Amino acid sequence: MDQVKLLNKLISDKNQFYHELGKVIIGQKEVIDYIFIAFLCKGHVLLEGVPGLGKTLIIKTISDILKLDFSRIQFTPDLMPSDITGTEIISQDLNTGERQFKFIKGPLFANVILADEINRTPPKTQAALLEAMQENSVTIGVNTHELDEPFFVLATQNPIEQEGTYPLPEAQLDRFMFNVLIEYPSYEEEVNVVKFNTEKTNIKLNQIIDAISLKEYQDLVISVPIADNVIDFAVNFVHKTRPNHKNASKFTKKYLEWGAGPRASSYLILAAKAHALINNKPTPDIDDVISVIKPILRHRIIPNFNAEAEGMKKDHILEELLNN
Repeated sequence: MDQVKLLNKLISDKNQFYHELGKVIIGQKEVIDYIFIAFLCKGHVLLEGVPGLGKTLIIKTISDILKLDFSRIQFTPDLMPSDITGTEIISQDLNTGERQFKFIKGPLFANVILADEINRTPPKTQAALLEAMQENSVTIGVNTHELDEPFFVLATQNPIEQEGTYPLPEAQLDRFMFNVLIEYPSYEEEVNVVKFNTEKTNIKLNQIIDAISLKEYQDLVISVPIADNVIDFAVNFVHKTRPNHKNASKFTKKYLEWGAGPRASSYLILAAKAHALINNKPTPDIDDVISVIKPILRHRIIPNFNAEAEGMKKDHILEELLNN
């Protein structure tokens, strides 16, 4: 299929994707945009928001729409690595009586993983998920088992209740392409949510986009041409977040302890390409990069004491860097 036909097919599937989601999810278009872009870029997403805003519902509905295997893992303090990766058991051949180890796959062996309340599980289990996110494989003993393709982790996190939680280490946060904040709905949206939740509904969701089509779309994103000045803008902005850089501004040195790494620059360009495609543009411009700066960088910059003392949030810092 040539690229023009493939792009038209992508736009059609994207519109149908949004239509099907709209049967269940009210509002949250920006959140859905970021998740769809992440699928096109083989990226993982960390959804953050207070309870009751539909984080889990969004992911579950997406899994119902896509023709992909789905698995939900409820992260708890007593969850062990083998509970998510799988384990080896001793099995006996009934004919020969020979005993041998047999690997039983865990819930990570699916295409779309809902990692619910990811910060409620200990670092040991988080590390097992980290290998899966980075290497698309899990290691049990001396054996490495490849995960199915495509593979996406959509994790949720509650920013309020932090007692008894295990904050994700920076190395694992960096594996997430997007850190998406889910805000409260508008008044009109909340009225519609209440009506939807308190009336009898019989909704049938149609499945669209299988693994083959998704792979074609991912290849299409990679092939999108991009101008050097757009790449320069993305890399320059990431450099602006690094207080130890020789050209760091006074603002950066005042409010940031650490800046974003090179992975952020690559994700900015990939996401800009996907953002351009779903908006039916042949190539991304600087506005496409700006549209994805916050969700890509907010979990990759570390504010210092000055920022905390003055109440400077990460998004405020990124906005100020953009304005400058």
